[in-house]
Amino acid sequence: MSSLSRELVFLILQFLDEEKFKETVHKLEQESGFFFNMKHFEDQVQAGEWDEVERYLCGFTKVEDNRYSMKIFFEIRKQKYLEALDRQDRAKAVEILVKDLKVFASFNEELFKEITQLLTLDNFRQNEQLSKYGDTKSARNIMLVELKKLIEANPLFREKLSFPAFKSSRLRTLINQSLNWQHQICKNPRPNPDIKTLFTDHSCSPNTNGARPPPTNGPLVGSIPKAGTFPPLGAHGPFQPVVSPSSGAIAGWMSSGNPSLPHAAAVAAGPPGLVQPANAAAFLKHPRTPSGMPGMDYQSADSEHLMKRIRTGQSDEVFFSGIAHAPNVYSQDDLPKTVVRALNQGSNVMSMDFHPQQQTILLVGTNVGEISLWEVGSRERLVHKPFKVWDISAASMPLQSALLNDAVVSVNRCVWAPDGLMLGVAFSKHIVQIYQYNPTGELRQHLEIDAHVGGVNDIAFALPNKQLSIVTCGDDKMIKVWDTVARRRLYIFEGHEAPVYSVCPHYKENIQFIFSTAIDGKIKAWLYDCLGSRVDYDAPGLWCTTMAYSADGTRLFSCGTSKDGESHLVEWNESEGAVKRTYSGFRKRSLGVVQFDTTRNRFLAAGDEFQIKFWDMDATTMLIAVDADGGLPASPRLRFNKEGSLLAVTTSDNGIKILANSNGSRLIRMMESRAVDKNRAPSEPVNSKPLIVNALGSVGNAAIAPALERPDRVPPAVSVSSLGAMDSSRLVDVKPRISDDTDRMKGWRISDIIDPSHLKVLRLTDAVTAGRVVRLLYTNSGLALLALASNAVHKLWKWQRTERSPLGKATAYIAPQLWQPPSGTPMTNDICDSKPTEESAACIALSKNDSYVMSASGGKVSLFNMMTFKVMTTFMSPPPAATFLAFHPQDNNIIAIGMEDSTIQIYNVRVDEVKTKLKGHQNRITGLAFSQTLNSLVSSGADAQLCVWSIDGWEKKKSRFIQAPSCRQSPLAGETRVQFQNDQSHLLVVHESQIAIYDSMLECLHSWSPKDSLSAPISSAIYSCDGLLIYAGFCDGAIGVFDSDNLRLRCRIAPSAYVPSFSVSSSSSVYAVVIAAHPSDPNQIALGMSDGVVHVVEPSEVELKWGTAPSQDNGSIPSSSSNPSLNGQPTELPSR
Repeated sequence: MSSLSRELVFLILQFLDEEKFKETVHKLEQESGFFFNMKHFEDQVQAGEWDEVERYLCGFTKVEDNRYSMKIFFEIRKQKYLEALDRQDRAKAVEILVKDLKVFASFNEELFKEITQLLTLDNFRQNEQLSKYGDTKSARNIMLVELKKLIEANPLFREKLSFPAFKSSRLRTLINQSLNWQHQICKNPRPNPDIKTLFTDHSCSPNTNGARPPPTNGPLVGSIPKAGTFPPLGAHGPFQPVVSPSSGAIAGWMSSGNPSLPHAAAVAAGPPGLVQPANAAAFLKHPRTPSGMPGMDYQSADSEHLMKRIRTGQSDEVFFSGIAHAPNVYSQDDLPKTVVRALNQGSNVMSMDFHPQQQTILLVGTNVGEISLWEVGSRERLVHKPFKVWDISAASMPLQSALLNDAVVSVNRCVWAPDGLMLGVAFSKHIVQIYQYNPTGELRQHLEIDAHVGGVNDIAFALPNKQLSIVTCGDDKMIKVWDTVARRRLYIFEGHEAPVYSVCPHYKENIQFIFSTAIDGKIKAWLYDCLGSRVDYDAPGLWCTTMAYSADGTRLFSCGTSKDGESHLVEWNESEGAVKRTYSGFRKRSLGVVQFDTTRNRFLAAGDEFQIKFWDMDATTMLIAVDADGGLPASPRLRFNKEGSLLAVTTSDNGIKILANSNGSRLIRMMESRAVDKNRAPSEPVNSKPLIVNALGSVGNAAIAPALERPDRVPPAVSVSSLGAMDSSRLVDVKPRISDDTDRMKGWRISDIIDPSHLKVLRLTDAVTAGRVVRLLYTNSGLALLALASNAVHKLWKWQRTERSPLGKATAYIAPQLWQPPSGTPMTNDICDSKPTEESAACIALSKNDSYVMSASGGKVSLFNMMTFKVMTTFMSPPPAATFLAFHPQDNNIIAIGMEDSTIQIYNVRVDEVKTKLKGHQNRITGLAFSQTLNSLVSSGADAQLCVWSIDGWEKKKSRFIQAPSCRQSPLAGETRVQFQNDQSHLLVVHESQIAIYDSMLECLHSWSPKDSLSAPISSAIYSCDGLLIYAGFCDGAIGVFDSDNLRLRCRIAPSAYVPSFSVSSSSSVYAVVIAAHPSDPNQIALGMSDGVVHVVEPSEVELKWGTAPSQDNGSIPSSSSNPSLNGQPTELPSR
């Protein structure tokens, strides 16, 4: 949705065009990147103005942006090259070849060679492929047709090819309306005001004859509303400017080169709209007026809608019945102030971070390079890894030299990825290490990067272009971005003049950016491009500073300490790049760099003066200070868990204290009651000692000469041999059960759930439940649940924000509201008159931003607006009918549509055109899954066949029929579904006879068939959001929970546990037709039932996770089930 700033640019473009400023119009189009003028582009191409053509294009895309852009630039430069050859201008042709075409050699060397060989021909038409080349004019026209198709297909030009429709002279009309309003509030209005300037507000000079009504027409072209249409001034008081919400103001700060520069504009421009990140830079180049200027700030339409809803208390688009919840009320009791745990780490803790989902799992890094995972509830250290270079042979010579000269390595920062499936560690020498994390407590080495020369001072995870990446900074004054999947460097940002101390990646309105701070006190901000820093400001204190956003991403804070020990905790006004609020309460001379954290969008905490100090974000005075029963260092490090119920703080004796509020205390008691560890002897101490002694013995007071002066990075007190020659067998004073690899988290889990008390179930119904639920999915935000029934009607349940669920996430503990459009007519698909809807194949797909849903129930495919519930368009009239839908992972305008006639149609919604048809199946399509990593589409059909298609050329790469289990006859037939795991490489295949895991080459790795207590046919199966579990539904109503890596059964949920007794007695055939997995909670599922009911199911508050059979290394733990088949069934293929 466009912002008002974007619309202002369109108004200016219209004004310039009407005033005949043609060159300025096209310059603004190029620099803003909002509107691509195809007519101007065609004129320039036909005129052969190649420099202007490329200059104009560069406002919207670059050669390397994507394959469409590369093709566009190649066609233009090839035409320029051929025209030079046609003129016999060999020198110009060589220049074009070297300067313009050589860039494509790295992508297609053979093509470049062929182009080069054209120089050797007297007439390039002697080349067979160019034999039909005509004259220059016709060649340009032919190329233009191709270029227009490429531009229309390029996602970077989306919504930029049409100029919005509005009345002529719209900007003049708005100015007239403003002048009329100014005249309305004038104290001495004259009948014929003399308005000579727009630079200042209009005001008539006093009139001896008294005030008269203003004229009906102003001095500018266009009519002005009559005076009577305006409300009396006295009824409303003085006019108040509308303040732009901070959620979108970052762009204003990042674009303003000098915050102190005076502006004379009367209107303050606000944040950009939903622009592509690649083009955001073009918009951000322009300085904007700070929002503090008088007048109205332009807000995004999204923000405007949100502010309207906040003011009115209701939505103007979709309503729901029910009682509105009161806003959350916070008090000091919400602060974690009570010490509930003391952990002995054994060495100086340098960094901590709580797991984003498992609220009691704490990641710790120390000054001797070790990392640990603690379960703070049970006081158990789950993992303990000393520092070791994983592959010393691949290490750079500077790193090897640094380790040989001084083997002391400290952790500077350790942090979890947003989904909790990875963690990153930045070390004081050169490298970062990335681990994959399994919630059972296992760490696996994933990626080691020789990232910086000197220390790596900070690491953070980010999602540029929705691809998980890591951002690092170091002593070499650089910031670097790395792809965690492709394992390569994506970006490098240079511009700091001192070692970079911290990074803070974030996004606003689809614009991804990174804040960075250096030890000279400079703050810079970077977009993911090569255009340099957008911000250059001074941090308070001009030394070591860290930055962080509030949990909802709307407020920016920083905390730092000067070289003289003065600490500064501030909130920033992102619109102006200025300090908005400074918090008081720090010691005048802090001992060390003060660290801080935020929680619950309400509180700030910082470690200072041997205490933990708390602030309300909206008040500058300190709320309270606690000493955590003493024993804290001068500037303790601290970290909240995600819910804000626990706070970890470092102690002066190399330990960690855990503070809790009432909710945190309950959580700790719950985890403590679940901890069962029969391997530990009664006399064995709770905490393990660190691995800090090498073969040469400990070295006290090691001499260290750090390259970066940072007192918060305490020099380690011991030396660790770290070149890979030393292993855990040479370490002493180590608790035997902790290995260098991993320890598994243990706990008692029930494996057969038959009673409703063993889980939490929420039954979702509505007054007109009719037809079974055939499709069910969570919105990508996890805030709502969308169901499609067999009668072609959609239902949307949405959770509201409560004290228990402040983000409004879906949960079985809070009943959601069934949303309805104001008309009362639900979203209903088009149906086929010749076939009952109950017999028609239903399919549904949701856009990534949850704005649109595409759906079909045997009739046309419908595109609905999720905000208004209105049909935007319909297409693909049957026959054949659509049977499955999947959005292209890189372009929401491209949809793969599986058809009843066994074909797959690749359809472009925007141009209403089928790009290609894929043929290879023998029966209707029942499943589609894209893998961006493999650049492939996998399809499945009712013929039980799997096909792999290349996304680039849509050619079939491989196909295979799934194997029938020993109990079934071959070949198989029937509905077959596919889903990629979140690693985008392993494929889940679901058939009524089996669930199976396939690799990228369609080789079956594991399979499981119904047996024993789960003997009914499989109705549905799906991965959990973290990819570690598979939920399978069975036609007798049972649900199976499996480990995804080996298809070992963790637990069985009997229908009696979640289906009410009256439903069981009335119909024994009630079962889950479809299962949906929550997008961020791996233990929550929703079940769409054959009787039309939807159940939301979670483990009980006591269990927290679905049961599992204990692994062998954890010993035997009794199960509550007497059924031996439930204690882990072996897979039919060997483990991977």
